[in-house]
Amino acid sequence: MRTSPSRSAVGIPETYDSFNPAVVAALYARCVSVHEPRGPRLRKLGLRIGRFEAGSANAITDVSGVAVGHVTVWRDEPDPPEGRGVARTGVTAVLPASVKTLHAEPVPAGTAVLNGAGELTGSVLIAEWGRIETPIYLTSTHAVGRVYDGAISVAVASEANVGIEDFVIPVVGECDDSWLSEGRVVQVEAEDAGRAVAAAASGSVAEGAVGAGTGMMTKGYKAGIGTSSRLVPGVGAVGVLVLSNFYPPPGLVMDGVPIGDLLGEPLETRRSKAGSCIGVVAVDASLSHHQLERVARRAGLGLARCGSVAHHGSGEIFVAFAPPGRRPRGEAPVTTVPDYDLNDVFEAVVDATEEAVLNALWAAPEVVGREGRVGPALPHDAVLEMLTAHGRLER
Repeated sequence: MRTSPSRSAVGIPETYDSFNPAVVAALYARCVSVHEPRGPRLRKLGLRIGRFEAGSANAITDVSGVAVGHVTVWRDEPDPPEGRGVARTGVTAVLPASVKTLHAEPVPAGTAVLNGAGELTGSVLIAEWGRIETPIYLTSTHAVGRVYDGAISVAVASEANVGIEDFVIPVVGECDDSWLSEGRVVQVEAEDAGRAVAAAASGSVAEGAVGAGTGMMTKGYKAGIGTSSRLVPGVGAVGVLVLSNFYPPPGLVMDGVPIGDLLGEPLETRRSKAGSCIGVVAVDASLSHHQLERVARRAGLGLARCGSVAHHGSGEIFVAFAPPGRRPRGEAPVTTVPDYDLNDVFEAVVDATEEAVLNALWAAPEVVGREGRVGPALPHDAVLEMLTAHGRLER
């Protein structure tokens, strides 16, 4: 007789929906503590990007039902083959809805690609069916297969029909963190997908060198996970979460100020014309698949504001979803927003994407990785002086 694995076997507590994230942290001691924020976020310090207000958490979780969880893998062992080397990596899970109902009630979704030197599994299915039915998992390039395996286990443990009467194609996005993290070894475990789901919560989201963002760099500085949101009148919350990992330096722009050029290049940092950024967009309104493709495409404009030009070796890949439009499997989603009302949504996505990248940079501390390589922290005091001199901080 075929049976599904238990939820605990794949890293999901049996009491997932009411599970305390603090308990998750205690259970998974292999994952180091999340770095404490380096200080107040940029918005708290007076930076205002765009004309819309941010949501209460200024995060993708301001969209109803969305949750985010991280697993951070941080260890120092001898280089392969004696050991697994230095690991600065992890997994981040973005949940459009509870994993117990995602397959039965998929969420409308759409994707867009600015430069395609990267991977987002499940994107072909999203293009064909216009929906998403698993969490969106983010990780390092070489860990996609392992996280995909873990995502299958999460789906099987969460919904009885998966693997018996139906299938899922999980959504896993990646960026390359091998400049800081040993890439000859897959550093994450399949179970980390379930652990990230178990840790998922609404409200504030840990940013910077955490989860999938632990080893990521942007424009010469340590970056990683960043998020932001905007409240669009007549529509609702629009939230963005990025896995920010594009370079080379200098070129960093913050709210129109050429911060990278003013600071000069860090002495020791990654300089190749590559890197990537995965952008996840959530909209608290009923949008169609085609509308969500258009929404996803606007994330690229937010990256451009920060200095990205989508180099040949870079993967700028975006996925957008709209939880209010979900319906039982097989039913067409409901669309309530006319195309001519999308302009404010587009604007919100651009603004929130820009701020999400800056939040990733602002939160991340200096990280020393393999071979003693340093991902330097963005210097707060110098940047604040520059933003103040250019009139960008409200008092």
